[in-house]
Amino acid sequence: MRRQSLVPTELSTLDELVKQVETDVVTWRRYLHQNPELSFEEESTAQFVYDTLVSFGGLELSRPTRTSVLARLCGAFPGPVLALRADMDALPIAEENDFDFVSRAPGSMHACGHDGHTAMLLAAAKVLTGLKEQLHGEVRFIFQHAEELFPGGAQELVDLGVMNDVDSVVGIHLWSPIETGTIAVRSGPLMAGPDTFFITIRGRGGHAAEPHVNVDPVVIAAQVVTNLQHIASRNVNPLDPLVLSITQFHAGTAHNIIPETVELNGTVRSFKPELRTEVPRLMQRIVRGVTDAHGATYEFRYQQGYRPVVNDEGVTQRVRSALVEIFGDERVVEGDPDMGGEDFSAYQSVTPGTFFYVGAGNQNKGITYPHHHPKFTIDEDSLMIGVKSFLGIVLKELTEVERNGR
Repeated sequence: MRRQSLVPTELSTLDELVKQVETDVVTWRRYLHQNPELSFEEESTAQFVYDTLVSFGGLELSRPTRTSVLARLCGAFPGPVLALRADMDALPIAEENDFDFVSRAPGSMHACGHDGHTAMLLAAAKVLTGLKEQLHGEVRFIFQHAEELFPGGAQELVDLGVMNDVDSVVGIHLWSPIETGTIAVRSGPLMAGPDTFFITIRGRGGHAAEPHVNVDPVVIAAQVVTNLQHIASRNVNPLDPLVLSITQFHAGTAHNIIPETVELNGTVRSFKPELRTEVPRLMQRIVRGVTDAHGATYEFRYQQGYRPVVNDEGVTQRVRSALVEIFGDERVVEGDPDMGGEDFSAYQSVTPGTFFYVGAGNQNKGITYPHHHPKFTIDEDSLMIGVKSFLGIVLKELTEVERNGR
């Protein structure tokens, strides 16, 4: 069947649509950056988003939780339901930037680009409300809380029915390792499942001058740290991606006291479901063996985190096609899998979807710091690329319909 484009002729290009919100998206992003809120605490952020959406008109608004917002834009004609998602939470990091709109919240900052995600989705909603009469179907704008903290906001929203009747879901992540102007898209596995572990090693404390009458948990824990690295290097197929990182080692209160316990915490990242079962078994075997050998005891707790982000092939191909039409082949590249985690996977567990990266780094501007760094920021030129991506995807999905109906 031939397809008929229903993109409004009075706004002849996507660039003209984007220009409507060019100032807004930067202003919103900077306001959000100045006023960060941590996971499950985004009440003021959610209220700001809600009030801004109200000002657009034409949207059906609701508050699934006190820290999230859902907006529905129902087109004039029947058609599919497309969900777009932005996360809103900040991180417990003290910002070290010196620009005019640094965080006003001590110990909190937007160090992962969520301020940009929220601003981009607000901008897309503003433009699309003006195109309601041309849309076939529904756009569902999900402003999600608590992406950074397990169990995450996405699963909570799924459980509350936010994804009911949704045909496909799309998410964007501003990505500083990629230069602004490049978009990375990938079908299949994109981001790993991020699991967490907690280990307590219990010895027998005492005076540091008498190690022979104590059971030193620090020395034992050091051996545990070393031996756990053998799992990735010697127990798992080297073709299967796996990261096991010990990120916390807590012990002791004074230079001359052997402590009673040591706390070890860290993360495991993988894609395969079987590894998420096998790795904790291997870890516990190692911890048990080392502690038994030295007369210590242990406690071990392993918590599975978000599912891996696995992009649906059909949705990804449609999104890639739309992005290539907008930006050209040379700017839309194949994305690489990443061992970071994302709770966008909760939406994909119930609806086909895709998640892709919009480059937000800029070597020439000195925007080179990684995500979750106290000097992290984004190239604000990337915001308009994200808005343009959202708009292009929606217009391709909901304004190109078969002549005999959809």
